[in-house]
Amino acid sequence: MATASAPASVRKVRSLGKTITAKEEGITRETVLLIVGAAVAAVLWVIGVLNYLGTLNIPLRPGEASGANPALDFLALGLIVLMAPYGVAMTQKLRRIAKIEERLPDFLRDVAEAGRFGMTLPDAIVVASSGRYGLLTDEIKKMASQLEWGVPVATALRLFEERVPTPLVQRVVSIVTRANEAGGNVADVLTMVAHDTREAQLAEQARKISMLTYVTVIYIAFFVFLVTIYIMAAIFLPQMITAGVSIGASGLAGGPVALAYNFVPILFLAFMVAVLVHAVGDGIMAGILYNGRVADGMVFATTMVVTGWVIMRYVVPTLNVP
Repeated sequence: MATASAPASVRKVRSLGKTITAKEEGITRETVLLIVGAAVAAVLWVIGVLNYLGTLNIPLRPGEASGANPALDFLALGLIVLMAPYGVAMTQKLRRIAKIEERLPDFLRDVAEAGRFGMTLPDAIVVASSGRYGLLTDEIKKMASQLEWGVPVATALRLFEERVPTPLVQRVVSIVTRANEAGGNVADVLTMVAHDTREAQLAEQARKISMLTYVTVIYIAFFVFLVTIYIMAAIFLPQMITAGVSIGASGLAGGPVALAYNFVPILFLAFMVAVLVHAVGDGIMAGILYNGRVADGMVFATTMVVTGWVIMRYVVPTLNVP
């Protein structure tokens, strides 16, 4: 009965609180993709192990016998399934948040300008919500609607912070909330926060530009590694096999001249493993250097794994020892 007789604004605040609590207790779409990707990757890796042991024979290249090559194929597919869905979904989410943050200084300046005309902070937010701030517009309109319903400004700001949980938004909301509670000229505080936010965004853009050089170097080094392997597989290693066969046919294999050409296929498999390890490690490092996030690194790593696997399995010549 107490809830039914409460004012509409109080009931609205309680419902908003329940909504946020339910959202926090639930599992995000990105987490679901990561869990499903890990499960599918585990199945693919088990199939790869069974191919290596000879229990199964499911080659991706027609006519290929079971062994190390099909096992490495399923290893690469498992890595792709594990990293690609989560990396792409998380990157899209973070890019959306970045676009929301991009217009945050403009909104703070408009709120500050409205406050200079004697408006309170809630009224200034409602007036500024009529502007256009890109993807931030929907979040501002939600906050303005909550204020019009009678939700306290501190609660509306907290709900905005929970919808856009980034360090920048959290810092801005914390400063604005404390300034509003302390009283005084909130417009000056908003102006300084807007300026500081814009400076932080410019610093982040400058850091990305400077790190782009290192990311380019990582990509170039990876593709140079692939080209080196191709040259060795196309020119050097076949000559090594031919020379070893000639030495064996001439009867000199047991003498002072010997060439262990039988290990060439094993060396080629080692190259394949090295390509996959470099692709995952270099890709994640590139993402961390560029954006400071593992999710972007998973996207880079997926690109490298796909490129390296396709080149090694379908472009680089297959080496067979007679």
